[in-house]
Amino acid sequence: MSVRGDERGSATAEFAVVVPAVVLLIALTVGGLSAAGRQVRLEQGAAQAARLVARGEDAGRATGIVAAVAGGGVDAVTTEGDLVCVTASAPAGVPLPLPPLRARSCALSEGR
Repeated sequence: MSVRGDERGSATAEFAVVVPAVVLLIALTVGGLSAAGRQVRLEQGAAQAARLVARGEDAGRATGIVAAVAGGGVDAVTTEGDLVCVTASAPAGVPLPLPPLRARSCALSEGR
């Protein structure tokens, strides 16, 4: 089987077209997984912050917990009846056009 002269190098050209697309797909997948992991950490941080505030701890400590766990901050601490709710946000943390991550968690207060 002989290779015609006009087909030589076509595999290299196809490879040169496919590699950037595969690299972009891998980068987007890793970025999406990273943002999802940060969202989970933000939700856990908001839950811990809500429990701390419901126990009577300082709201500043709750902010520190969210910052340490997810790199975000507490947007609001509200009381709704017997519940203390914490709303937190954090940047997505990846160079993708994603909105800021948000989480809200409530805990039963100690009856104050």
